[in-house]
Amino acid sequence: MFNGLACETLSAACYNPNVVLASHIIFTAYGFWLPNDPRGSWSDFVRNWEIYWFGGPTKPNEQRPPPLDEQDDILRLVQKTALRYPPAEFDGVQARAVARGVARAVEESKYEVYAFTSMQSHAHAVVGRHDNPAERIISHLKARGTQQLIAEGIHPLAKYQKPDGEIPRCWARRGWKVFLDSVDDIERAISYVEDNPVKEGKRRQNWTFVKPYEG
Repeated sequence: MFNGLACETLSAACYNPNVVLASHIIFTAYGFWLPNDPRGSWSDFVRNWEIYWFGGPTKPNEQRPPPLDEQDDILRLVQKTALRYPPAEFDGVQARAVARGVARAVEESKYEVYAFTSMQSHAHAVVGRHDNPAERIISHLKARGTQQLIAEGIHPLAKYQKPDGEIPRCWARRGWKVFLDSVDDIERAISYVEDNPVKEGKRRQNWTFVKPYEG
């Protein structure tokens, strides 16, 4: 999953438009991957004081987050009890709505999407090189996904709507970006994304805004 050039920010030191051919982007639901997750995160600080009691922000030691052991898994569950709202999870209907929102973003900015999956707690996409940096693409996809959920009346945190009408965000801040600098990297990322639902016992996903990658 994390092949290629992994960076947190798109600075001149790590983003070279002459090298990057595509990006594998991952954005997670609220509460799925906390800033002090035992596997590491790209967060610089922990905003929620109750969650901070479990430790400060963690960093992954490698490009691929290590698998959780049983103790880490228990810690993650305990950490989530300190969240202001329960973790957001998307059922099949909501996951399809997210994908419809992503389709709007793709049409608006003409992204070339080579693979996409909308899962219960996160989404994956392989996106071809674009003028917009990966972080902006992630924000765009999340925004349109959220708008679609609200428009269809199926936002997972809708019952926590505030008096002013604001609904708590259903996505975690930022996201993972993996820069792909070779055809092999892109093809591996596409295979990973396409196989993601299968690993959870679900069918492969097919979306009209996904185009075949021709190398």
